[in-house]
Amino acid sequence: MKKGKVIIISGPSGSGKTTLSNRLLSNPLFKRKVVKSISTTTRPKRKGERHGRDYLFLSHRRFLYKRRQGHFLESQKVFDNYYGTPKKNVEDVLRQGKNVLLCIDVKGAKVVYKQIPEAITIFIKVPSMAVLKNRLGHRGTETKESLTLRLRIAQEELKEVKHYKHVVVNDNLQTANKKLEKILCNELGINTLGPAQKNRR
Repeated sequence: MKKGKVIIISGPSGSGKTTLSNRLLSNPLFKRKVVKSISTTTRPKRKGERHGRDYLFLSHRRFLYKRRQGHFLESQKVFDNYYGTPKKNVEDVLRQGKNVLLCIDVKGAKVVYKQIPEAITIFIKVPSMAVLKNRLGHRGTETKESLTLRLRIAQEELKEVKHYKHVVVNDNLQTANKKLEKILCNELGINTLGPAQKNRR
């Protein structure tokens, strides 16, 4: 069985990487071909989030124990919380011949890329820092201090764009979504033509 590929989608907090990843996974073109790796985190659940669907939520103590045991492919501390990619989950998906999507931050992506240099790397970029500030402000989850910190970190993360194979500017969600789909169809060799269109060729 042909081994699957690792797809890394990164970008600053507020860039829309999670929204775009979820749209991608709901597209019939990628169903049964691309599987999302569910990250583990110690941060509290946000409204509407569910354990096992959005994240695997753990206590700080349990997370650090798992990290010491080598449970994670990569793990990072972001602000006051930890995030990690479960290694076994990724390996299981790849062995099944499916592609695994990691929606992770820039530091985590760098760790994974060193281990898997053939990974497909995609950076989700914001049109400007002003747009990013506006998006983060509209979340309603940021204090003035945390907003300032996120913007400062975003500026550092944007310096890493040059290390990614593909860059998608998320100015318009639909346009960015189409570009992302096109990139993955090309990378994974997925034919976008339906049966009727194929017969006309």
